[in-house]
Amino acid sequence: MQISDAEWVVMNLIWGSQPIDASQVIERLSEPHDWSAATIKTMLHRLVRKGALSHEADGRKYIYRAKVRRHDCVRKASRSFLDRVFGGNAAPALLHLLKTSRLSPDEAAELRELLDARFGDEQGG
Repeated sequence: MQISDAEWVVMNLIWGSQPIDASQVIERLSEPHDWSAATIKTMLHRLVRKGALSHEADGRKYIYRAKVRRHDCVRKASRSFLDRVFGGNAAPALLHLLKTSRLSPDEAAELRELLDARFGDEQGG
């Protein structure tokens, strides 16, 4: 399932606020993104059609819930990005992100721990 950039905004809101009704989605997204109610409803409908969301009627309201886990969508999008931009090679992608991103000391420490855990023994350390 391919999720567009705008659909990611909708999904992130729903992952963090579910269950949520359409009027709440519209209220939270229309102004900061300058989207009309019709645009947001179209995105909700597309996400239901793609299988990313489920919805149920509650009177005149539609209640939305994610059918897919955020982690799974992030993994798939990351893999797609890595394949398209870096030919599937993680090292150049990581190097680029490290060179162009600002890491907090805590984030840098976490990254060191991950690298040490994965490669520390191979380096004789």
